[in-house]
Amino acid sequence: MIATLFSLACKSLTNRLLTVGLTVFAISFSVFLLLGVEKIRTEAKGSFANTISGTDLIVGARSGSVQLLLYSVFRIGNATNNVSWKSYQAISNSKEVAWTIPLSLGDSHRGFRVLGTTNAYFKHYRYGSKKHLRFETGKPFEDVFHAVLGHEVAERLGYKLNDKIVLSHGIGIIAGNDHADKPFRISGVLAKTGTPLDRTIHVSLKGMEAIHIDWRSGAPIPGMSVSAKEVRQLELQPKAITAFLVGLKSKLSIFKIQRLVNQFRGEPLLAILPGVALQELWDLMSMAEAALGLISVFVVVVSLLVMLTMLFSSLNERRREMAILRSVGARLSHIFFLLVFEAGLIVFFGILAGLFFLYSALYFAQPIIEAEFGLFLAIHTLSTHEIFILAILFFSGLALGAIPAYRAYRQSLSDGMNIHL
Repeated sequence: MIATLFSLACKSLTNRLLTVGLTVFAISFSVFLLLGVEKIRTEAKGSFANTISGTDLIVGARSGSVQLLLYSVFRIGNATNNVSWKSYQAISNSKEVAWTIPLSLGDSHRGFRVLGTTNAYFKHYRYGSKKHLRFETGKPFEDVFHAVLGHEVAERLGYKLNDKIVLSHGIGIIAGNDHADKPFRISGVLAKTGTPLDRTIHVSLKGMEAIHIDWRSGAPIPGMSVSAKEVRQLELQPKAITAFLVGLKSKLSIFKIQRLVNQFRGEPLLAILPGVALQELWDLMSMAEAALGLISVFVVVVSLLVMLTMLFSSLNERRREMAILRSVGARLSHIFFLLVFEAGLIVFFGILAGLFFLYSALYFAQPIIEAEFGLFLAIHTLSTHEIFILAILFFSGLALGAIPAYRAYRQSLSDGMNIHL
């Protein structure tokens, strides 16, 4: 009997293909929006959390902890001030400190941020589950004018080993702001990490200092020009850096060093724990997340109400159909389950269509989102949480379908047979 009812439900829906198709599309759009928001939310959190690992503290000029995290790790925004080299050395020479990675930001190349650092970056930096940085090709910088590219930079701009690139002052593209007299040669390309590192060009601190040796206040010094050959002979000790990462010998000394930095007398500094600052960032975004989730739920509710309206509106047209089914032996329970099956099929095909649209959109949007926002959206099978959401949606559809099914259940045989054509 179940197979018969299922077959009847399919044929009934086929006879009302236009209205059913529109209802399925409405449900598929709601599934697409609901799971799309959920996937972007979870993948964004995962991508941010995987960007840095194994670093105990991030130190920069005193500002907000979220701001420091964003510009030092995610290359978003700019520092309000720099950290003097003297202060950096004083903290890095502390006996509790195992290693430090200095970071100097400010320049760019064709829209990609440039990071000045040392080879300690390639030795100690970790991402994901404490994964080491690997080179797809080449090696770390050894010369003042060597550069190491992130995977996406090399891929999008088509660069290879030993190609020359010219850096630009600042993060905007402004005519005359190129350091054209001091080009860099690509010494290596990092393997893909799925983090902002893929969109970063790495140079040495000496290289960063070298291209600004004849610049002051963001512009070339009039009448002064130091060639790349001459600059190699100079003392290229940086006077300041943007921030630095700290790894400690013991986790027990984290709060001690954090307090030491926050109370540092040489200049106002701030030390943050990456995980704590990241949680603050999620707290700031929680309101937006809740709003997007609420909008998605409203869209789902509206699509289910569309289905309910469609089923109710078709009842009057189908009263004779129900009566005929009753006259050939169908029980009231059969009529009830027939309409519930129809609702279930509509929701089921809506979910399938929504998943098709979602994965198609992810497939085509993945490279665009990664290129524009540095956010890698992995295409995985449905998680347990997502399956749970779809199960709630399906059973909600069945529950709503039971409402018109109950009304049809109450309609009498004589009510249907007395309807005039």
